[in-house]
Amino acid sequence: MARQSISLTQPNDEWLKAQVDKKEYSSKSELVNDLIRQARKQQAQIDWVRTKLEKAEASGFTIDSKEQILNQAKSLLNG
Repeated sequence: MARQSISLTQPNDEWLKAQVDKKEYSSKSELVNDLIRQARKQQAQIDWVRTKLEKAEASGFTIDSKEQILNQAKSLLNG
């Protein structure tokens, strides 16, 4: 596993410590890794929507119903 040294603002460091103190996470590293995983998942979702929008804009039309598009988006969000 790669080791990094990062600097945090005082409010961010206090928030991280509070999460660990509440036993939500066993360490600040675990919490930071979880936040990064969440951000990566969110970015994948944004990229998926962007790709769909670009494809739709380029084609002008889609044969998918609103319900199908919504269900696809929900399934992506739910992993």
